[in-house]
Amino acid sequence: MLGDQIRKLRTARQMTQVQLARKLGVSKQTVSNWENDNIPPSVEMLRRLATTLACSSDYLLELDICRSIMDISGLTIDQIAHIQQIIDDFNMLNKLLEESHT
Repeated sequence: MLGDQIRKLRTARQMTQVQLARKLGVSKQTVSNWENDNIPPSVEMLRRLATTLACSSDYLLELDICRSIMDISGLTIDQIAHIQQIIDDFNMLNKLLEESHT
């Protein structure tokens, strides 16, 4: 759900609801309502959320589940490749650990 995505991204960035609300120019209650799926953000606010949380609106709407929550803007292609290799190594390690427990 959208609210879960907003909460996950906000907490991953160690932001409080108040901090996110201030960045977006809304009340803490508004952020709380979004995260609890009481009310959806407007299309404009969805765009602002995506920009503020460094993700795509598709990711927020769970249309792009493969999108990373890491902001890689400003990194070189080589730096991104190194990060991808670390991720691949962790995925392989997790797979090996899963296989050893079965």
